Amino acid sequence: MPKIVNSWDEWAPLKRVIIGRPEGTNVPAPEPAWWYDLPRGGFPLGAWGPFPQDMVDAANEQMDYFVAQIEKRGAIVERIDIADFMMNKPLPSPLGWVQGNAHGVNNVRDVTTIHGNYIVEATTCRRSRVFERFNLRPIFERYCREDPEAVHFSAPFPMLTDESYVNISGKGSPDYYYYMENVWTDEEKQQRLYNSEFQLSEKEILWDSADSMRFGKDIFHQISCVTNLGGMDWLKRMFASLGIRMHHITFDTPMDPNKPENFHPWHIDVNFVPLRPGLVMINPDWKPRTPEVFELFKLNGWEMIEAARPTRVHKNDVFLTGLYEGKSWISMNTFSIDEKTVCVEAGETAYCEQLEKLGFDVVPIPYEKVIPFGGALHCTTLDVTRDSECVDYFPKQVKGY
Repeated sequence: MPKIVNSWDEWAPLKRVIIGRPEGTNVPAPEPAWWYDLPRGGFPLGAWGPFPQDMVDAANEQMDYFVAQIEKRGAIVERIDIADFMMNKPLPSPLGWVQGNAHGVNNVRDVTTIHGNYIVEATTCRRSRVFERFNLRPIFERYCREDPEAVHFSAPFPMLTDESYVNISGKGSPDYYYYMENVWTDEEKQQRLYNSEFQLSEKEILWDSADSMRFGKDIFHQISCVTNLGGMDWLKRMFASLGIRMHHITFDTPMDPNKPENFHPWHIDVNFVPLRPGLVMINPDWKPRTPEVFELFKLNGWEMIEAARPTRVHKNDVFLTGLYEGKSWISMNTFSIDEKTVCVEAGETAYCEQLEKLGFDVVPIPYEKVIPFGGALHCTTLDVTRDSECVDYFPKQVKGY
């Protein structure tokens, strides 16, 4: 029987990948994990509903081109199917809450980690996404039937009651975003960033898969607004039991009006992107502020290069995060076919040129119509099979890290 689930890093030759779909994507109904406020697109705070069909059609056209480019290079592409409950319907929980609708299935990277032969379902932290995993289950069930070495398990399924979210005032419902938008100064927001204090409480284990980058025997995972300290601790213990080293990493943000601040970090693939053994691209605005990271990479001969600034100007009335407006560091969100070939959003010309100078074959992929659905090339892919092994790229470790 074939070995299907085998993906240890971000750059080894690609053999099989799952890609999401924009159909069924919604502006989510109100929930304590996130604020969505898109008045230009007809979705002011408190309103919700499906993305416009013309946006879905345009996104599908670009995703089909991306699929064709991957298949042209010899890899198998599987597309996720969409369960009926995702189609803008209420999602009731037996714990007493009802979420008005689901988020969508466009960004398969967020809800599942594949490392080696392990398929690990993330908890996620949003009520609009907690059931999203079930869209992938039929594919994973097939893998486990066909691949005798595949192991599929889930992190503790979260309850996501109001106690899972921060209540600053100590009364009423979770109110982090009210304070974030209306009360705190930039200095206070920066200090909360440094303290890893976001909208999630420590009531239960919570984490998103897209906060991690895989380097063979080592994984780097950021603390963010969708991964709490308990989630980091669970991941470190779980992977340690499998012989994998998990490293925590946090990122800074500038206090400069000419640069985009990020007091509310969400997913590592706009900050810290390995492209081949020995080379990782970093965000010059949101650099690592974990000193051990620089020490570990230097100790093992890795080069850390600041990515070229974004050039694509995004303008959308409907989108799932404000990071995708104007010039955005979503530019760093790339997908590697192998350690020489990398797919980059076609409008990010400066980044394409930089990577070409570094010796990469760049495949420009028009993806600006997909990005409003919540992510770019790395976000919408889940690489299942790469021609890779559990290589120790960091044989010299930093004590205590």
